[in-house]
This record gives sequence, C-alpha cells and structure tokens, in this order.
Amino acid sequence: MMTNGYAVPSPKPLHNPLGLLAELTHRCPLGCPYCSNPLALDRREDELDAATWARVFREAAGLGVLQVHLSGGEPASRRDLVDVMAAARDAGLYTNLITSGVGVTDQRLRELADAGLDHVQISIQDSEPKSSDLIAGYEGAYARKRGLAVAVVALRLPLTVNIVIHRANIGRIDELVAMALDMGALRVEIAHVQYYGWALKNRAALMPTRQQVEEAVARIEPLRKQHHSRIVIDAVVPDYYARFPKPCVGGWGRRSLNVTPAGRVLPCHAAESIAGLEFWSVKDHSLREIWECNPAFNAFRGTSFLPEPCQSCERRDIDFGGCRCQAFALTGDARATDPVCHLSPQHHVVEEQAAVREDATYVYRRL
Repeated sequence: MMTNGYAVPSPKPLHNPLGLLAELTHRCPLGCPYCSNPLALDRREDELDAATWARVFREAAGLGVLQVHLSGGEPASRRDLVDVMAAARDAGLYTNLITSGVGVTDQRLRELADAGLDHVQISIQDSEPKSSDLIAGYEGAYARKRGLAVAVVALRLPLTVNIVIHRANIGRIDELVAMALDMGALRVEIAHVQYYGWALKNRAALMPTRQQVEEAVARIEPLRKQHHSRIVIDAVVPDYYARFPKPCVGGWGRRSLNVTPAGRVLPCHAAESIAGLEFWSVKDHSLREIWECNPAFNAFRGTSFLPEPCQSCERRDIDFGGCRCQAFALTGDARATDPVCHLSPQHHVVEEQAAVREDATYVYRRL
C-alpha cells in the first residue's frame, strides 16, 4: 500500500501509546524563536471544543495512554482550561500542564489544582531576566514565570523547569540549574534546540559552536553529582553534534501521539513538516482507528522502510534510523538515514549546516 509515495508496511502487532501531547491551542503571548509549533499555526476558530477533548481523553485511556501533557501554544489562553484538564483526570490520565508561565493567574492555578492537576512544567528562556525576555519576545515574561513557580510550589504541586539551550544561553548551564533549584523545581530539563519549524527558520541565529556544546555537556554530570539529592537533571544532546541519532519519540507511531488544536493526530509534533502524508482528524475518526489504520502512522513504523546502512546496523532497533522529520528536512527524503548519524552518506549536510552561524535578529513565532 502507498500513501503519497511512501510505502505502508503490512500491519503488525502494535505497541500501545503511553503518552499524549494535547496541543490545546496555538495561541501564545510569547514568540520563542525555537517554538516546536509548526509555521502554519491553527486559528482559534478551528480549535477543538472541551467536549471533543473529553472524548479524545477517554479514547486515549482506552488505547493505554497513561499521561497527558496539556500544551500549546499557551494552554491558559483557553478559558475552558480547567474543564479540559478535569476531563483528562476523569479519564484516569496523569495530567501535566506545560505552560509559558504567562497567562496562568494564581486563581486559575488553584482551580486547576482543585480539579486534580498532577504536575506543572514551566518553560524559561535564561537565568538573566533581560536575556530571557529578549528570547521570549515578551517584556516581563521572566518575572511572571518566577512568580508562577512560587504559586506552584506553594500549592505543593511538583514542578519541572524546561530550558531550551542555544547560543544565547549555552554558557550558563550552572546558573540555569541554580535558577531551577531556587524556583523549587524537582526536575530541570536541559533541552538543546531541536531544529524543526521555527527553530529551523532561526537555525543560524541559534546554532552554538561544537566547543560550546562540549563544554555545556561536560557540566551535566558534575551538576548531577552536586545536586543529586535535590533535583533531577535531564539533558538532551543537540542532534547536530551527536554521533548517533536519537530514537525520535521512541519510534514513529510506537509510544506516543500528538493531537493538534484543530484535531489532527500526529506521531510527533513535527510530523506535518513531511510532505505527502495525510493525518486524520479526531473530528472524523476515533483515536484507535487513527492509531491502527491511518496510513501516515504506518508509513514509518518499524524498520523495513530503512535503507543501508541502517538495515545492517546493530542499532537499527535502538534508534530506528533516527528522526523522520529531520531526515526529510535535511535530505528531502523521510525514509533516509537521519543525517545526524555519522554513518549516514549525507552526514556532511549536518556538518555544513552546523557551521552556519549568524548574529541575526530572531524571527519570532507569531500567530
């Protein structure tokens, strides 16, 4: 079977998805130049209503999903956020609110907590307020994020701080971890930029040097040892400087799925960047039908579609040939070995792009 040029493998026993990223809206007060949202953002009038999200959550739980990440955009842009979150809890899902920290009032946070919110994740751009606001494209964002963290901790909700690393803040890994500790976080994510969507558009302005990356990575283990009883430090090596590719979201259509504000269901947040795939909507199909039958989900499941050197590689069933979206972005072929891999015949493309750096003004993410 083919779907717009991509061969769909014969159905095999499927894994159950464990996590659901619910992109409730693409509306957001910030303009982060590395935002994972697509360049073509969904409009407010196209967003799923609360009743549809409630059905999606019930269907997700029926598929085996255990946790839902309520994201955006900024999920607090929705007036019915508390109702949506409560519906996820009613479906038996662990709920994690992923927020910019701008737009969540203390009262709204209390309402969310009273309705059963399990966890909060706040993104913050830098440990220096002026730099943080510049990266976010929003004056005063840093102070509002810090204020929300105080309210989260006061309500005894577990807090994770997410920090996206790039050239403007990569020299402050120690300060960023210290900031997360001061905010009362139990976990901090040191997440180097993934170059899709808005980040790909801003790649030359965001790209650090290899030396900067190596120095930043070298700080992680000492910081883990120093703070092992106080905070968990998660770190993701930047793709363009890695030796092997990451097993993107644990494999295409294998363990997680995304639902966009307008209801399209994706294997990962960047999947719509691959031309030629049609992603079904929860407006027309059940989540199970999409997970099991949508040709776009089956297009890159498993490893049968992979070329050499992946087919004979001992890591084939570990990293699944890397990221399909990155392969498409860098080679034009979503079936190719992810060029991040040093064994890829197109690895030179990554090396060439990593060497391109400009002191350019950010192209901010705007709806």
